[in-house]
Amino acid sequence: MAARRCASLPWCCCLAWCSPPARRSSSPRPSCCSWANTGCAAGALVRTRTRAKERLGRLASPAFFFSSLMKHEQTMRSLDDLEQAGLIPPPSPEQRAAADAFGVLLPPALARLIDPSDPSDPIAAQVIPSAHERTVTPDEISDPIGDAAHSPLPGLVHRYPDRVLLKLTGLCAVNCRFCFRRDLLTQDVLRDADLEAALAYIGAHPEVWEVILSGGDPLILSDARLNRVVRRLEAIETVSVIRVHTRLPVANPERVTPALVGALKSPKAVYVMLHCNHPRELTPEARAACARLIDAGLPVLSQSVLLRGVNDRPEVLEALMRAFVATRITPHYLHHGDMARGTSHFRVPLETAQALLRGLRGRLSGLGQPTYILDLPEGHGKVPVGPVFATRDGAGWRVEDPQGEVHAYGNAGSRAIG
Repeated sequence: MAARRCASLPWCCCLAWCSPPARRSSSPRPSCCSWANTGCAAGALVRTRTRAKERLGRLASPAFFFSSLMKHEQTMRSLDDLEQAGLIPPPSPEQRAAADAFGVLLPPALARLIDPSDPSDPIAAQVIPSAHERTVTPDEISDPIGDAAHSPLPGLVHRYPDRVLLKLTGLCAVNCRFCFRRDLLTQDVLRDADLEAALAYIGAHPEVWEVILSGGDPLILSDARLNRVVRRLEAIETVSVIRVHTRLPVANPERVTPALVGALKSPKAVYVMLHCNHPRELTPEARAACARLIDAGLPVLSQSVLLRGVNDRPEVLEALMRAFVATRITPHYLHHGDMARGTSHFRVPLETAQALLRGLRGRLSGLGQPTYILDLPEGHGKVPVGPVFATRDGAGWRVEDPQGEVHAYGNAGSRAIG
């Protein structure tokens, strides 16, 4: 028998459905049940009103806007969770202090990749708090890329003339220990009033050609919320490109559902920028999630961070780029580590990074070559800082080939320099 509404209650109160009436009993009904003839069991009115209040509470709460797929009961949220799962030994006081400063958030998809027998495990290094985080160097700051200096409104960053960053939420699916916004993340969603103000700003600035949805991770949000944002951006004539920055396809692959894909699709160009740092993160499930996006006409590009102990060996970096290309993901950015507080143990010296990229050029085709990027402190913007292969030499040039041999190059052609 189908469930039915309590007929004696108005629709505005009856947000839940009552169960069908139970089989009648010869025992008398409780005298408190004045709703005996409405088809509800005893106490249904109280339960219905309680459900209504709970429902209205959810509608009024920012948490209502988050995808239900993100409320995973197996997500680890403390060092105690990690210890009970056998991923770490009993934590040290320094490790607990690091977790207090920036909490633990580890979804099952990434937890399964950790090898607890390997003290140098590259997945663990990214997500498990370390005592090294307690070391803060003088040049490390809470806002290392200067978002605040270019934020005209809450949730909006306008650093470059033709594009803006719209931070829809401060929550991620995983707390990466090297995160450049680790001191700025919250568990809030951008308020409706602030979202409306940001959209009005974008509409009033015709030079804004591209809008980047970021956070936190925007795919944390519900399909309905994302659909609303994409449709509103779609309606702004001067916006041609929408870009989505996310770690969800590797951190929570099941989040990439047909409904999510439908929310992101648009007649305008929509690109998905995937954050992934190690080839092991591209599991069959993660690759399938990316395929769902790509097959639907949503190109996926990569952005990675060069991290000491994670991907700073030539064979690992090469394997990561090959995995991207084989998954139909275009390698885009490889970031130099930002000056976020407590992250110096992750940063690779710039000259070491350039040597890695120089070697990559000799072993991997152009399809797998990312741009090595440094985001300058104080909001001065991104600049490519990869290896230099050509230098001026009088009227000509000195050019290094992929094998490291230097050649003279001028109008007359090239010759090897002895």
